[in-house]
Amino acid sequence: MIVVGAGITGIYQLYRAREAGFSVQLVEAGSGVGGTWFWNRYPGAQFDSESYTYGYLFSRELFDEWEWSEQFAHQPEVERYLIHVVDRFDLRRHMRFDAPVTSAVWDESCGGWTVTTGDGVVTRARYVVAATGVFSVPLYPPVPGRDAFAGEQHHTGRWPVSGVDVAGKRVAVVGTGSSGVQIIPVIAPEAAELTVYQRTPHWCTPLNNAPITADEQAALREGFDAMREVLDTSASGFLHVPHDRATAADSDDERRAFYERMWNSPGFTKLTSHYTDLLFDPAANDQWCAFLADKIRSIVDDPATAEKLVPRGHRYGEHRPPFVTNYFETYNRPNVELVDVKATPIVRVTADGIETTDAVRQHDVIVWATGWDFGTGALTRMGVRGRDGVALEDHWADGPTTFLGVQTSRFPNFFFPGGPHAAAGNNPRYNGDQVDFITDTIVFARDHDVATVEVDPAAEDEWTAMVDKWATRPPSFGPDSYYFGANVPGKPRRYLINAGGRPKLHTEIAKVKASGYEAFRLSRSGSPAS
Repeated sequence: MIVVGAGITGIYQLYRAREAGFSVQLVEAGSGVGGTWFWNRYPGAQFDSESYTYGYLFSRELFDEWEWSEQFAHQPEVERYLIHVVDRFDLRRHMRFDAPVTSAVWDESCGGWTVTTGDGVVTRARYVVAATGVFSVPLYPPVPGRDAFAGEQHHTGRWPVSGVDVAGKRVAVVGTGSSGVQIIPVIAPEAAELTVYQRTPHWCTPLNNAPITADEQAALREGFDAMREVLDTSASGFLHVPHDRATAADSDDERRAFYERMWNSPGFTKLTSHYTDLLFDPAANDQWCAFLADKIRSIVDDPATAEKLVPRGHRYGEHRPPFVTNYFETYNRPNVELVDVKATPIVRVTADGIETTDAVRQHDVIVWATGWDFGTGALTRMGVRGRDGVALEDHWADGPTTFLGVQTSRFPNFFFPGGPHAAAGNNPRYNGDQVDFITDTIVFARDHDVATVEVDPAAEDEWTAMVDKWATRPPSFGPDSYYFGANVPGKPRRYLINAGGRPKLHTEIAKVKASGYEAFRLSRSGSPAS
């Protein structure tokens, strides 16, 4: 097996494949392990899932020996953790770094894949597992003049290992999604001037991070088995306890008090432990949004700036809600300016700054916090060619079609956990489910002398139809979000995560195993099987 990508999913797939007795090599475009947590090393980058629920659960000893310092760890600690995992389980000897995949071609004659990497190495393998992730290909806006900028510019998703010096400089941050709202409060005190170019404001709420105390560490260790059971089976992959009532069940005073508790609660509890109708009843959602809008107005001193920061056109949860620390407070600093690029669009990047329709502002550093080609971006850029030479990007020209978000027809023995139609919840928990299923599938194939595993088009059609049909049903994200590819010009508007969620994934996996893998075409040669 060749595994592509040394992020949290690829590392787990490497571990599972080796433990199952397969010869396996992992190739990684970067110079170190971590995936998302290698590339996204900008100031302020951190979890918004609780650290101990994001990490690996396959080893009790690993869990006991690693102590997370914070409820929501920052990037340096996450990277150290993944390095520790790789070295503790002796996985590094199976890895090749600085080796981006430039082509992966199915060879009908031998029933396997020929994979070429940027370091010039050509490798043949029966199976390819592309754990390339959904946040792998940075997206830049189509703004003229970007190459002409004479200063320093970086995308948050390609932050230099050496860091970026912003002290005393005029800095622009373009974008206020999850990365932008993390970096802005951290660099604002260092910069001489910070200009934030905002296209779409989001319903940001406090992350409410805190250190993990010694007593909490002891309780986590003692409760490991029960915690793992909840995380392995819950719909969201979190430990959060769902609320027991709908919005209208509380009086106005009770509702206000509940909203305050939610505001002060950690991370995703604002989605998973909220009123049961928050994501299903627009009127209920509007009440929560009104509360959040009042919070923004109470924090930001300048009324005009506050109104720019209040989202309009989408409700809470229709875009991925960012969780922040001192984000709104940052706009009270005298060296921070907010530019609404919907009202005054960016015209071009100049040699020394950014021109909008109302002004030309000079900058020494530009930070592009402008997101990703989500879901399919990395997979369609790897030169993947399946049966009869079909290109994966052509196969998915109208949007991805998958079965269980792990395989697509005409590409036998090719899997992509954590890709399109994947996580709807805490990513490592969901992606780990997919890795376990892929490993079980190829073990089944080995034990039954099967050479090729290829999803039946009928099973693929049924799964994709479910995703498309349920895509706009609550609690799915809205059609203007990057979960539909709406942020990439020309990208087909198709839902890119599993609309049925983790329960649907678990149900279908159970059916596949009970049927003896009837959803797949299994062959003892490389040729197509019925």
